[in-house]
Amino acid sequence: MEVIDDGAQVRIPGEKLRSILAALSLSVGRSVSRSELIDELWGEAPPNSAENSLHGHIARLRRVLVTHGGKAALRNVIQTSPTGYVLELAEENVDASRLPQLVSRADAISAYDLRGAVDLLNEAVSLWRGPALIDAGNGMICQVAYTQLEEVRLGAYERLFDLRLRLDHPRAVIPALEQLHARYPLHERFCEQLITALYLSGRQADALNTYHRTREYLSQHLGLQPGHGLRDTFQDILRQAPHLSRQN
Repeated sequence: MEVIDDGAQVRIPGEKLRSILAALSLSVGRSVSRSELIDELWGEAPPNSAENSLHGHIARLRRVLVTHGGKAALRNVIQTSPTGYVLELAEENVDASRLPQLVSRADAISAYDLRGAVDLLNEAVSLWRGPALIDAGNGMICQVAYTQLEEVRLGAYERLFDLRLRLDHPRAVIPALEQLHARYPLHERFCEQLITALYLSGRQADALNTYHRTREYLSQHLGLQPGHGLRDTFQDILRQAPHLSRQN
């Protein structure tokens, strides 16, 4: 987790403070109840003093924001609501909110502005510095958000390379797709895109070998065969389907 104020990083010490700030950030502008925050911090076994401890952590978090940020106004970023607390920021100031916004904007213009959509998707995936919320604890709010954010991120990469296969020479996207396929070998869409790029670059044998390795991996690790999308792409490559060459 990073907090940036006017280009300067505000360090948030302690997992519990980061967990609170993460939970509030994931519902920016909306109240998160005290009971939800207590569950996030202590799970099913909160101490008897959990509510008082939560108040103390909130007070400490406000002090940290003021002390490390150097601005008294930062104290007011966390507001008390009748039932809990609210992070009073614009959604575009929170990466977890910016990500789906960027993807949606890219979807909206991709039909007529490929380059603009690619730029937006590149901005979206650049928000990642590693696994989301890795230092914000193991509470349910953060764990659910991690799964959701990871799905959006992988979807952003899928969209990005669909567009780049149409916009750039297929050879240019092969290295990045090879990295994604190696990192996510069970994510079949990346394999589809990779073998398509290899085929369009004149490397049909490499495309077929990549498919067979993926099929073997899926069989060994999951006991499954490739899904319809990947199998159909493989068959299209085998018969050199004309529509593949029209992607670029």
